[in-house]
Amino acid sequence: MLGALIKISSSPSCCSSSENRKAIMLSPVCLDKSRSFQFLFSGSKLQCSKTLDIKQLSSAKFRVSRGSKFRVFCDSKTQELQIRRCSPLLEKASLPSNGAPLSDEWKAVPDIWRSSAEKYGDQVALVDPYHDPPSTLTYKQLEQEILDFAEGLRVIGVKPEEKYALFADNSCRWLVADQGIMATGAINVVRGSRSAVKELLHIYNHSESVGLLIDNPEFFNRLAGKFCSNASMRFIVLLWGEKSRLANNETLGVPVFSYKEMVKLGRENRAALIDSLDARKGYRYEVIGSDDIATLVYTSGTTGNPKGVMLSHKNLLHQIENLGVLGPAKAGDRFLSMLPTWHTYERACEYFIFTRGIEQVYTTVRTLKDDLRNYKPDYMISVPLVYETLYSGIQKQISSSPNAIKLIVFSFIRISLAYTELKRIYEGLCLTRNPEEPSHIVSMFDYLWSKTIATILCPLHVLATKFVYKKIRSAIGIQKTAKSGGGSLPTHIEKFYEAIGLEVQNGYGLTETSPCIAGRRPYYNVLGSVGHPIPLTEFKVVDSETGEILPPGSKGIIKVRGPPVMKGYYKNPLATRQALDEYGWLNTGDIGWIAPHHSVGRSRRCGGVIVFEGRAKDTIVLSSGENVEPLEIEEAALRSTLIQQIVVIGQDQRRLGAVIVPNKDEALLAAKEASVVDADAVDLSKEQISSMLHEELRKWTYECSFQIGPILVVDEPFTVRLNAAISDH
Repeated sequence: MLGALIKISSSPSCCSSSENRKAIMLSPVCLDKSRSFQFLFSGSKLQCSKTLDIKQLSSAKFRVSRGSKFRVFCDSKTQELQIRRCSPLLEKASLPSNGAPLSDEWKAVPDIWRSSAEKYGDQVALVDPYHDPPSTLTYKQLEQEILDFAEGLRVIGVKPEEKYALFADNSCRWLVADQGIMATGAINVVRGSRSAVKELLHIYNHSESVGLLIDNPEFFNRLAGKFCSNASMRFIVLLWGEKSRLANNETLGVPVFSYKEMVKLGRENRAALIDSLDARKGYRYEVIGSDDIATLVYTSGTTGNPKGVMLSHKNLLHQIENLGVLGPAKAGDRFLSMLPTWHTYERACEYFIFTRGIEQVYTTVRTLKDDLRNYKPDYMISVPLVYETLYSGIQKQISSSPNAIKLIVFSFIRISLAYTELKRIYEGLCLTRNPEEPSHIVSMFDYLWSKTIATILCPLHVLATKFVYKKIRSAIGIQKTAKSGGGSLPTHIEKFYEAIGLEVQNGYGLTETSPCIAGRRPYYNVLGSVGHPIPLTEFKVVDSETGEILPPGSKGIIKVRGPPVMKGYYKNPLATRQALDEYGWLNTGDIGWIAPHHSVGRSRRCGGVIVFEGRAKDTIVLSSGENVEPLEIEEAALRSTLIQQIVVIGQDQRRLGAVIVPNKDEALLAAKEASVVDADAVDLSKEQISSMLHEELRKWTYECSFQIGPILVVDEPFTVRLNAAISDH
């Protein structure tokens, strides 16, 4: 685009008086005829400037009134075209084709919305009942909302490849913001509201984010004190709530936009671009590449600081295109969303279900029970803690029933547990590490006796299903399949759900793998495993010492390779080299094994499934799916003079616990100073020590992201033998 700076000077002789001023109308022919620019000048000196946006400067002509003598000086300079990076299929209509037809293949994640809008148009895409205002959007409306929001971001200055922090919880506007950022070619940096302010500030600054999209005013007010003085923000976008509720004097100098303002800005600018060919010529169009980074997701690491996992559009598209193997998904089915959307498991699954025409309903932990009953979803994805809670509720309800009913129900459950166990035997779905196949005779005997007894128990199981389990499943609300990830589901709970006819499928993955790399199939739902690898994904198990590949059935470190594996850790080449080798294998840091293949026997259909047995690295995964780095907590706790040694534990549990060796001398001294014991006391009771240690933990670890619950006090200092016992526990 050319800008012309027009300077007009007159000769003094052409004016009779220095005080008189004349108006000259300059009409640039190359501009719209309705536009003209008036220049006022004095007789003694005429000089006025105006920058004109002129596309073809060489063809510009100017008309002036007769009798005026002046000179026109034209200084032009070239302005660079603005780069407009687009999701190629989503904004197909805006991209110049150059005579070649544009592909309908997905190249970037936001491309899915064009396909879904064409296929499912007026079907409901999502329902968000608990935000103000409640929202219901069809697939067409959702696509337009994403396009408008993306354009609004461009209007306020969002540029390709820049990073923008999206700190918010599950909602329809989170999804629009997430996809809007991606659609501009920018990179979003995601996290939820439960994270500590210190952690969020680290993520924002380490990622080099330049703008903040935040959930609501209350959340921003919690961050404002540290963020406004320690982070550089080009703008703030408020997804929910009113700008008037933001803390006073905390956003001075930083523009704040509401969600509605963003959508309006985008809608108006899109309309202007459609109406004006000249406006479209002001851009240089580029398409987002599959290998471009789509998002940074920060996850716990052994260094104590979160590491930024770089996931590309290709990584996430692999999930979208392949998660269908884990179970059928039909247009019109309903999905209940409760996990944080920035949780990669929830995020990838949501992208997938939106390509299948499924209706998504947002819920919360507080409203989950009612929403399960009211919406009766076909699918739900959650962490083991939710399924454990549902199980506990059912057990409690049965136990509180009259004795006769309680006896009948528990008897039916025991019969069904035996029936499903036998059914697994004759169907060949029993897990084993033994690489040796059983003989044909043993296999035949196994099949016959299990089939015979199962046939005897089957009528009772059918009766229980009709009169008991149907009511239990109705109370749970899930109609087809429950997906579990983010930790191991206890075996007894898996068996219970199998007995009552609710299919629970476990999956496995990491943030570094986008995340799903294995999952149980409907017809190969092998209990105790995390299922087969998803397509195009390779697994191997290696010896932790030598790195040698181990045969099926041998326990070692799980390594994985394939399209879902991350590009690396952002600004952390050392950690990237430690996790990824030169051949593309990712060290998961997890311990597991691959089930051996059998052609006969009770394990004949289990070959190749992955079994996850624990984490080799220090990170603890709670049953809620949250990753905890224990080193930070341990180091904070050790600042107390009363704690000699501490080990934080809690893998697959609801909350953290700790094993503590106290400094008894310091504890006794502190107890005397606090008048907890007499001045002549020589010892403390375990109750007194435990109480003091709990107080110390609260004092020293209050700034940590997670707090310690129950503790075990031991007298002897840790040794290698004790450490091994703790690990086994």
